[in-house]
Amino acid sequence: MGMQTAATKPEIIYPETDGQPMASNTQQAEVMMTIKENLDALFADRPDVFVAIDHFWYPVEGRPDIRQAPDVMVVIGRPKGHRGSYKQWEEGNIAPQVVFEVVSSGNTEAEWAQKLEFYERYGVQEYYIYDPETGEWRGYVRVGERLEALGEMEGWVSPLLGIRFGRGSGTDPGLYEPSGRRFVGYVELRRALEAALAREMEARRLAEEERAQAEEARRRLEEARRRAEQERAQAEEAWRRLEEARRRAEQERAQAEEARRRAERLAQKLRELGIEPDEE
Repeated sequence: MGMQTAATKPEIIYPETDGQPMASNTQQAEVMMTIKENLDALFADRPDVFVAIDHFWYPVEGRPDIRQAPDVMVVIGRPKGHRGSYKQWEEGNIAPQVVFEVVSSGNTEAEWAQKLEFYERYGVQEYYIYDPETGEWRGYVRVGERLEALGEMEGWVSPLLGIRFGRGSGTDPGLYEPSGRRFVGYVELRRALEAALAREMEARRLAEEERAQAEEARRRLEEARRRAEQERAQAEEAWRRLEEARRRAEQERAQAEEARRRAERLAQKLRELGIEPDEE
């Protein structure tokens, strides 16, 4: 009797790309990169915050047809790292909590309605849409099972990210970190970095000049100290010689005084003998 084999379950493919470009225009791409890179920087010290750009998210295992690729998505509670796609069942079943979409000319109202329905159904907590042409934001936050539209967005602070929304202008999305620092694009960041490096180089040059000046001042001070030491030694030597001369003069004075006394005693003895000292 022939052996029976269990039917092999066909492998399910979850595509990592749909073959379409990341953004439909350069303006949309620049905004997406600005949001993504600034969020990366904001959460650089949080190993449990994953930020992705135009990344396929599959919320249901076995259903590769159920997917969405937010322009930018943030997952809090999952480690950083590279992924081909975000398969939710492999990620502790944690759905992206915050998603951003950037409007392009190719978007339709039906597409926006489909996106809102998808994000609402599969657990997104905050959903934001930026229009580079108007600089305006639209926002939705979860209330129970629904994503409810926000009113005025200027001044709104994301409950999960802590970032503040302002009015944008073209590729500047008008977002601010909790510290108040504005989200900046790569070119502006590069210019700021180059300016900071130039300031650092100038500070180093000035510090080197000051160090050289301080070294020259130290050398001069050391030379002055050496000269002062020499002058002090010379003064001490002069004083020693003066003291020696004074001592010799004192000795000579004492010797002269002794000779004078001896002469007087001799003259006295001569007088006692009847001889005047001045007579020969």
